[in-house]
Amino acid sequence: MIRHTDLGSTRFARSRQLSALIRQGKVTLGGNAQLKIYGQLSCPSGKRMKPANRIFFLDATEAQQLGFRPCGHCMREEYGRWKENGGETG
Repeated sequence: MIRHTDLGSTRFARSRQLSALIRQGKVTLGGNAQLKIYGQLSCPSGKRMKPANRIFFLDATEAQQLGFRPCGHCMREEYGRWKENGGETG
């Protein structure tokens, strides 16, 4: 898990660092640390959150191991499976 605010001291520095991590394949999903939700980097819901709450994951397994659930907007199928399992990940 990588916190958005740990990527640099300015918005520009964080943006450059995040782009590099995405290109390297070290970040594939984003999440909200406060709500414990993860989803696609392109999700409109995720783009609206405060940078202080924004975190990034290598993959869904990492997010689930940390207790995060899939986003109901951009990951509908995964969210449906999560709900069917009574809120259990995996």
